This record gives sequence, C-alpha cells and structure tokens, in this order.
Amino acid sequence: MTTPLRFIRQDVQSMHAYAIQHSEGMVKLDAMENPFSLSPELQSKLGQRLGALAINRYPGSRIDDLRTALSRYVDLPPGYGLMLGNGSDELISLLAMVCDVPGAKVLAPEPGFVMYAMSAKLQGLPFIGVPLTADFALDERAMSAAIAEHEPAIVYIAYPNNPTANLWDTQAIRRVIAQVSAYGGLVVMDEAYQPFSSLSWLDEIRRDPASNSHVLLMRTLSKFGLAGARLGYMLAPTILLNEVDKLRPPYNVSVLNAECALFALEHADVFAAQAQTICEQRVALTQALQAMKGVTPFPSDANMMLARFDGGPDTATRIFESLKAQKVLVKNVSKMHPLLTNCLRLTIGTPQENQQLLAALAVALK
Repeated sequence: MTTPLRFIRQDVQSMHAYAIQHSEGMVKLDAMENPFSLSPELQSKLGQRLGALAINRYPGSRIDDLRTALSRYVDLPPGYGLMLGNGSDELISLLAMVCDVPGAKVLAPEPGFVMYAMSAKLQGLPFIGVPLTADFALDERAMSAAIAEHEPAIVYIAYPNNPTANLWDTQAIRRVIAQVSAYGGLVVMDEAYQPFSSLSWLDEIRRDPASNSHVLLMRTLSKFGLAGARLGYMLAPTILLNEVDKLRPPYNVSVLNAECALFALEHADVFAAQAQTICEQRVALTQALQAMKGVTPFPSDANMMLARFDGGPDTATRIFESLKAQKVLVKNVSKMHPLLTNCLRLTIGTPQENQQLLAALAVALK
C-alpha cells in the first residue's frame, strides 16, 4: 500500500512544528508581548465595534482605511507604499517567494529571528548566517566578506535584533546597505521592536532616500500591543512593493484584525504610554539584574533583554526550569546558537511581573 506521505517533502517531514510554551497560570515573560491590557472602557468600545462588523462579508474598504491610517501614522515618505501582512512572518515568506530566482540566497546575522532562515529554506533558497561578535555586535568584516562571496538577494537586518535586543552601529549598516546596492540586492530592515527603540531606520530613509532605494522596512503591531491580532506591515519604494504585493493572498487580513488595528491607532497615545512604561521598567530591571551575582544583562533597545548566567553549560536551563517551577515563564535560548550559551531572554513585564521575576531569580540562583 502506498504511504499517504509519498508527496510530502522529506525536509518538511524531518522538521518539528513551532512549539508554543503552555502559559496558563504563569507570569508570561517569554514572547515579547505588551503586558498591558486595555482599560474596561476601551474594551467595551472595541467590543461594540467588532460586534457590528459584517463578518459574513470578505474584507473590503476597511483594509484600505487601515493602510491609509498606518501610512499617516508612520508619515510615509514620498514615493513609498505600504502593504499589510498576517504578521511579519507572512511578509518574510512573501519576500522569499518574490526573490526565488536561480542563484538567489538569503543572508542574515546570527543569532537572529528564526523565520529568516526558515522561510528561505522552505522556499528552497540557501541561507547564510553570519555570526555576531562575542558581545553581539555586527561583525562588519564577516558580513562584508559573506556578501561579497554570495551576493545574496536579501540581507536581513533586525533593528533591534532578536534575541539579543541590541541596535547595531549605524555606519556599519550604511556600509552593508551600500555594498548590497552595488550588485542589485535587497536589504530588509526589520523593526519589530520599534516602539521601544531609540532609533529607527525610517529616519535614515528620509535623510538619504537614494542610498536606501533598495531597502524595505518591516514593522508589526504585535509589540505595539496587538500580538493577538496578527498584523504586520512593510513599507518600501512603490516599484519594489508592487512586486511583492502581487504575491499577497487575497483577504490576508481579516476585518476583525483590521478593526482592532484601526481602533489601536485611534488610541495611539494609550499604547505610547504603555511603551514608555515598558522602557522605564527595562532600565529598572537592568539595574536589578546587574546587582545580582552571576548575572550579566546585555544592553537592550527592545521590550526584552538577554541575560547570561555564570556556571556550567546547563546553568541557563537549570535556572529556566526553576523559574518555570515558580510559575515564571521566560525563553531559554541557550541552545539556539553557540553565542547564546547560558543565556535566557526575558520579556519586560509590568512592574509587578518584573518583581516576581526578580524574586524567582533570587531563589533560582541560590
């Protein structure tokens, strides 16, 4: 009898599905989510709007309204367009599809966001990972050499990076962008953590549009405060964006997601205040971790931070399990890349959640 898996790709069969940690009853600090919920008043107003939607109809003009609202929110530069994705993951997959020409490759610094490599490999494109330095800086010499050797179709620059949470040197990024431009490649600046970052590459695009004419910039509303709504967006010169948009599935953003996003943008001041609190808590948490013996927190421009723990090769795993037993859930990244040995990624929570994390860490470090 013929196996029903005959036509399922062997590389897919050898993969594991993306694992999501169970978090019921936990202090959830593992996924870089905004920890603040809407006020009861705003919950009620949003519920009324969602309840009035014609969910029996396919998405229509409200999607255009959202695109217009986001364009206004980011102050879209002249000659640029904006497209929506079902989270940034979909946009990353579309970029791999649109650049799938003979010889195309994808390159990104590592450790970095796992979807860069996964989307490339699933599309059949070779992926080149370029290790960061020991302190998680961009290794410009290694990047330049890899770009010169491979001439990748796409170079991803996460700004700030995940999971290291840091920004890289502006001059180094400018030189990478210029090198990629010389042979006609694309650079994708991934600004998923922009609400918490001190810098945005959009300012560079406005300052020098000619040097950034091959740069696409991605953002998401997940970190803004709508992780459950699954909505990413990308802006780029229209000549580039129009080509990617041809591959976008019809109705890829639901009316519910779009209305949530429009509502959030109408109350952007509320989410901005939440982001400010998270940034303040980031400073406080960093200082508290620095005072702990055997803990090294790394600089962060995101709503997370990376911390390394002194000890043997399984120290981070032991601390992770201790935190989990105390109902505090973080992300164990210690096995993801050699540079991340004994590292945990900590999402910045509410003041109370951060205190619970610190108390649990104190127990775990005994």
